[in-house]
Amino acid sequence: MNTQNSDHTLIRIFFVGDVIGAPGRKILKKNIATLKKNLNIDFVIANIENLADGFGITDKTLKELEDTGAFDGFTSGNHIWDKKEAEKFIDNYPNIIRPLNYPPAAPGHTTLYLEKSGSKILFINLLGRALMKDCVDCPFTTVDKFLKNIDSESKIVIVDFHAEATSEKQALGFFLDGKVAAVIGTHTHVQTADEKILPLGTAYISDAGMTGNIDSVIGFHEKNVIDKFLTQMPRKFEIKDNGTREIQGVLLTIDHSTSKTLTIERIKFRENNYIDPQ
Repeated sequence: MNTQNSDHTLIRIFFVGDVIGAPGRKILKKNIATLKKNLNIDFVIANIENLADGFGITDKTLKELEDTGAFDGFTSGNHIWDKKEAEKFIDNYPNIIRPLNYPPAAPGHTTLYLEKSGSKILFINLLGRALMKDCVDCPFTTVDKFLKNIDSESKIVIVDFHAEATSEKQALGFFLDGKVAAVIGTHTHVQTADEKILPLGTAYISDAGMTGNIDSVIGFHEKNVIDKFLTQMPRKFEIKDNGTREIQGVLLTIDHSTSKTLTIERIKFRENNYIDPQ
């Protein structure tokens, strides 16, 4: 793929799918800076709600990614609070956003602004309700109200929709078509093949995928997952360390002069084997 770009009106954003435990952190630490350079990427954003042992975040695991110097921000989801220490330190990280439709009293930041060539890029995070346990406000009405109240300079808005049901994700994509630059689905850890530009210009994918060990069940060791399905007994899901590690995500190319997304491309980067966007 030709990554050279001399058009300064373009913004290239790489959104990294859910980072799952140590395997995800390891492949990112080793490769993300080079990948950012080789693909001529302006900004890298990653969903990190599964960063620590597959559930939640810690100061230590966050530092591992921040020390790469390649990340510009992080999104999250329903597992962001699984490590209780997150409640105490998340306010100290303005580059991490939690879902906008949690109650206002919840800790953490809800917006992330980045800027290039005078254009503001606004990232927000929403949590789905279909098949999810968390009791949150309606993502549709929450984002609709939010967009009506942002400043006029925030013309490029990118939404991480952390949701279980594909139908809910697709519905939000069409609901926001023409109102935001992109709706990127996360949470299910399986990269979907439905990336597209919707009729009114919004880029969409149902799930950006996951970053971690792909020889697994969504990042976890298959033994306990299978046993849970067979017995319906409580089982601890453990990160599977040995296996093939892969970075999955989507690359957005946005024309900041029009605030329109021109392309959305699936990315898979396997250690020692780069796979072109599908």
